[in-house]
Amino acid sequence: MKNIVGVRFKRPGKIYFFDPGNLKINLGENVIVETAMGEEYGEIAIAGREYPEEKIVNPLKKVIRIATEADKKRYEDNKKKEEKAKGICIEKIKKHKLDMNLIDVEYKFDNSKIVFYFTADGRIDFRELVKDLASVLKNRIELRQIGVRDEIKRVGGNGMCGRELCCCSFLGNFETVSIKMAKEQNISLNPSKIAGNCGRLMCCLKYEQEVYEEKLARLPKMGAIVETEEGIGEVCGVETLKEKIKVKLVENDETFYKKYDAKDVKVLKEGTGDKEEIDTNEEDLKELENLEELDRLENQEE
Repeated sequence: MKNIVGVRFKRPGKIYFFDPGNLKINLGENVIVETAMGEEYGEIAIAGREYPEEKIVNPLKKVIRIATEADKKRYEDNKKKEEKAKGICIEKIKKHKLDMNLIDVEYKFDNSKIVFYFTADGRIDFRELVKDLASVLKNRIELRQIGVRDEIKRVGGNGMCGRELCCCSFLGNFETVSIKMAKEQNISLNPSKIAGNCGRLMCCLKYEQEVYEEKLARLPKMGAIVETEEGIGEVCGVETLKEKIKVKLVENDETFYKKYDAKDVKVLKEGTGDKEEIDTNEEDLKELENLEELDRLENQEE
C-alpha cells in the first residue's frame, strides 16, 4: 500500500494521483505538483489515502508544496490572461479565415507556453496563426486539435442520468463503443437515447459489456429450439442479467409463452440471435452507424 492524494486541475475534471511525501494536506487545499508538462496548480480532491501499489501507474509524481499566496495570485492572473488570449485567438482565426472552432485556452502555471484547444472537420494549416499569436502574446504557442468527446470533456455537463459526465469526473481514456454493445444489452437503438452530449455513442455502454458477453456465452440465443418441462419451444426473448429466457410453446394449436431459468432448459438447436421484430428504422440505424464510424476514426487519429 502507498500513501497518495488525488488532485484535480479543472472543475469538472479527472482526478490524478500524486505522492504527498511528508506533507500533511487537507481536502480542498491547493497544491503545486510535478507533472510531465512542468509544475501545475491543482486542488486536493482526495485527501491522504492508502492505495494498492499494483493499481498505481509508476512513477508517481510528487506534490511539490502546498500553494502559497503568491502561487494563488499567479493562478488567478493566468486565468485572466486565458480570457484575454481566447479573445485574441478568435479574432486571429477570423482574420486568417480558418474553419476551426476554439474551445479552450490554457496557460501553463509556470507560463512556459499557452495551449489553444480547437475542433475542426479536417486538418487545418495554422502555421501563420501560430506566428501571429506568438508575436502578440510573446510566448510559446501550441494549438491542439481535439475530437468532440474531448470538447465535451473540457466544456463539462451532465448526462441523461443526471450525474456529471463520466469523461469530466473519472474517465481517463476514451474507448471505442459500438452498436453491437447496445444490441447485446437489449437497449433501444434510438440515437437520442444512446448518444451522449458529444453526439457519439455513450461511453457507459462499455461498462457492463464484459458481464453481458460472459452471460450471453452460456445463454440460448434468440430462435434457439429448447426442451422445457412443458415441451419443445422456441426462444423469443432473453433477459441477460437475470439469466432467464422467454419461450414460445405450441399446444393443441394454441400458442403460449413462458419464462424459464436458462439452466432449466436444454438446447436442441442453436438459434441465430436475431430478433423477431426490428424496433429501429433504417434512418436511425444509419445515423448510429455513422456515429460509430466517426468514433472509430477519431480513436485511430489519437
